[in-house]
Amino acid sequence: MRMLKFFSCLRDKARIHGRRAGLIPQPPGWRALWLLILGLGIATGSAQAQGRTIEGVVKDAQSGQPLPGVSVQVKGTASGTITNDQGMFHLNLPPDHDTLIISYVGYARQEVPVGSSSSLQIAMHQSAASLNELVVIGYGTQQKKDLTGSIATVNARDFQQGVISTPDQLIQGKIPGVVITPGSGMPGAGGVIRIRGGASLNASNDPLIVIDGVPLSNSGIAGSPNPLSLINPEDIESITVLKDASAAAIYGNRASNGVIIITTKKGTAGGKLSVQLNTVQSLSTKTKEVSVLNADQIRSIINQQGTAQQKALLGNANTNWQNEIYQTAFSSDNNLSFTGGIPGLPYRLSVGYLDQNGILKTGYLKRTSVDLSLTPSFFNHSLKATINLKGAYNNNRFANQAAIGDALRMDPTQPVYDPNSKFGGYFEWTDNQGNPNPQATRNPVADLMLRSDKSTVKRSIGNIELDYTLPAFPDLKAHLNAGYDISKGVGNVFIPAIAAMDYLQGGYKNHYQQYNRNELFDFYLNYAHTLPELKSHFDVTAGYEYQDFFRGSPSFPYLNEKGDTLPGAPLPDSSRHTLVSFYARLNYAFRDKYLLTATIRRDGSSRFSPANRWGNFPSVALAWRINQEGFLKDSRTVSDLKLRLGYGVTGQQEIGNDYPYLPIYTLSTTVAQYPFGNAFYQTYRAEAYDENIKWEQTATYNIGLDFGFLNQRINGSLDLYYKKTTNLLADITTPALGNLSNHVFTNIGSLEDRGIEFTVNATPFTTQKFTWNLNFNIAYNQNKILKLSNSADSAAQNQLVGHIAGGTGNTIQINTVGYPAYTFYVYKQVYDATGHPIEGVYEDVNNDPNNLFYRYKSPDPKVTLGFSSQFTYQRWTLSFVARADIGNYVYNNVLSTMDTYNSISNSLGYIGNASTDYLFTKFQNSQYFSDYYVENASFLRMDNITLGYNFGKIAHSDVQLAVNAFVQNAFVITKYRGVNPEVFGGIDGNVYPVPRTYALGLNIHF
Repeated sequence: MRMLKFFSCLRDKARIHGRRAGLIPQPPGWRALWLLILGLGIATGSAQAQGRTIEGVVKDAQSGQPLPGVSVQVKGTASGTITNDQGMFHLNLPPDHDTLIISYVGYARQEVPVGSSSSLQIAMHQSAASLNELVVIGYGTQQKKDLTGSIATVNARDFQQGVISTPDQLIQGKIPGVVITPGSGMPGAGGVIRIRGGASLNASNDPLIVIDGVPLSNSGIAGSPNPLSLINPEDIESITVLKDASAAAIYGNRASNGVIIITTKKGTAGGKLSVQLNTVQSLSTKTKEVSVLNADQIRSIINQQGTAQQKALLGNANTNWQNEIYQTAFSSDNNLSFTGGIPGLPYRLSVGYLDQNGILKTGYLKRTSVDLSLTPSFFNHSLKATINLKGAYNNNRFANQAAIGDALRMDPTQPVYDPNSKFGGYFEWTDNQGNPNPQATRNPVADLMLRSDKSTVKRSIGNIELDYTLPAFPDLKAHLNAGYDISKGVGNVFIPAIAAMDYLQGGYKNHYQQYNRNELFDFYLNYAHTLPELKSHFDVTAGYEYQDFFRGSPSFPYLNEKGDTLPGAPLPDSSRHTLVSFYARLNYAFRDKYLLTATIRRDGSSRFSPANRWGNFPSVALAWRINQEGFLKDSRTVSDLKLRLGYGVTGQQEIGNDYPYLPIYTLSTTVAQYPFGNAFYQTYRAEAYDENIKWEQTATYNIGLDFGFLNQRINGSLDLYYKKTTNLLADITTPALGNLSNHVFTNIGSLEDRGIEFTVNATPFTTQKFTWNLNFNIAYNQNKILKLSNSADSAAQNQLVGHIAGGTGNTIQINTVGYPAYTFYVYKQVYDATGHPIEGVYEDVNNDPNNLFYRYKSPDPKVTLGFSSQFTYQRWTLSFVARADIGNYVYNNVLSTMDTYNSISNSLGYIGNASTDYLFTKFQNSQYFSDYYVENASFLRMDNITLGYNFGKIAHSDVQLAVNAFVQNAFVITKYRGVNPEVFGGIDGNVYPVPRTYALGLNIHF
């Protein structure tokens, strides 16, 4: 800043002397020399002999202090300057241009008409990105400076760029403590979202998502890869995350895992029609393959070690099966929006179409979406209405992901096609009767081409919100919100009779449907009043909410291609539950520097028995705006310094079963029937239940510090938190004859998470031509199980979890009191002198030869980091977003099942494949429980690199054009040997790889 002031003064003095000597305007070569010497965009613009000279001063509207370094640009030209350390500027105004654009970090951008003035006085106000920004907090808004909880907001200007198919991808790496793990690279697949770790073991750990005031259900939608894939990210204006209980407790029984509030774009009052077209065209490719043996290596191994029968099975092909199932996928994302405001009716209408193909052949997502927002006002603006209507129609085809595993295990010496094959022309392993060998690996290309899994999904989300200010009581407002969320998924799976995968039963046909309905009614009163004599401000909200959820799935029989009924069809299913809530919140400010927020919510859920149906969820938070104290109030360095303390209790009722307290009888499936003579009958069986089941409760303590310097040019926050979940909902084993099953879902145990979060936003460098913005965030989280049983038996304090492929019922993780959830439970591998693992030899860590298992590492990262930066030079923009996880471990189940000679050679009439690691281990048999396969999966991923150019208005028209080029998933640095180090849950099976995407975007605005 001091250097900037120095160059500003130097420039002004040079101009004064230049005028006296008659040297201004300078020729272009002299201006270039100035730029080279100063290294800043100070002498910008086109000084012209024509036009006139204007001068002015720019000040802070509140303090009246001059603002140095403010950009002053002549609209429609490249001519401009910046203010000196007294906030003054001098500028040559070209003819036919009389409007200035005034911009400065942390302040609202202004367009100032010059008119006939030669001297201007300009007052700048803090911008919407600064402390006066209104933040959505649930059932209302609040200025950022008055927040007392841990709340983070990402606006549209800071979203991830590129091919974005689901809203969660917009904020990946942007908020500390919010970890979004990509589920897979499948089109439309969303990530797994965790806010400050998980608050539960067996109940849902997903956050509550609220879109324009409508809380969504966490249940999935049949036929959709992810419910959020039906929300067009292009329509979203901001995403706010309520992280601590003092902020989230207003949502009570669903807020233990945090709350994500999505606000969509709206029209502008009095604005003229604005039309915007965004189109992004992209190509996606696979980034990495699993390293398996090639055909020559298989032939060499079998010829050396195999039997004569196995040697006879070898083929002459050299097939890379992974290349055969993957493709370079083209995608197109197009969005057209109309925004404006006729008198009394601001509006926004958008239409979007996404055609996204998967890198796994045959898979795609085609989404058509419509979003309409109307925000009229009536009775001299005393009644304001907001109408939101969103609709989406998805057409999906799901690629058969069994092909991923089969491509790894299939013999590379065999060809893809066999002209003599009766299985659709694809090579398949057969038995002595010429039928598909039931033990052998299927042809992965046939897996894809001979299985059709298509669905159509419709979803509509809408609501109307009415805000009424009582004329006689202007401080009292009534708010009514009525909304709905309706979806229907319909799908068909078809496998022809010629396909080896279902050859013996004559093919396969299945039709499925699901209907979901969510209805909302919400009403609250808000009273806000300032008492100047007491230097106090009160903001009180009290309300009532009703929400009803219904899910229905009829049953359709499984058929073969001839229409014969096959066993195993699911039962018809329908479910309904209701939530009723009363809530209140008090925001109190004294002297605009001592803040109090207190909330209480009382929830009733039909999922629990009448005795345990109601729960109370209180919270309280205090904040001290230190920068408003006398010793800092007039500081030009410290613009924000606020200490926050918060405590709250939230609940959990997403338990996957609507009536776990009732004794329910369930009809058996068609494969579990009771014989009477020659006939078989389905029976009803009693399910386990717990009549005393109740809420999980999570208590959270939070201490935070918000800071800002140099008019928020540098700002951020530091938070420390501790949260403890009690009455833990867990699926536990029961003693013999203790219930109607060997396990039951009940309240037992407790769990804790503790952590630290830090984020900083900064503009390290800014001139009239060049600006550099950056964000860095880091979070540490550690969880620990405190209790799992009321029993004194030590065995009851353990739960084996984490099922793996290989064997039957094998698990690789354990929940144990005193350890993180899902800790790996493995053998400690012993190595020889050359560093090779010794098959079947393990260290006795416990001094117990009867139990060689020990607890080793956790799948959750200890530290997560996010880093994003943007460089703007004139019309050019370069930005990137990077993320890192440190301390996360993954069990490589792909390697553990393919790291042996037996995965190649067997006596079952076929040849398989192995990983190249077999050449190192030389294992004959699978060593599933060896810690050799628990790998450090820490990584650094470059999520996005974007280069853009803004052409501005083209051909002297009102049409504005901008072009962007993107690379998504540009690179990953990791020691992990698998395809992707980001594996939620820590067990890496056959995961659909996340592709690398190259995209070109075009934005036209008029």
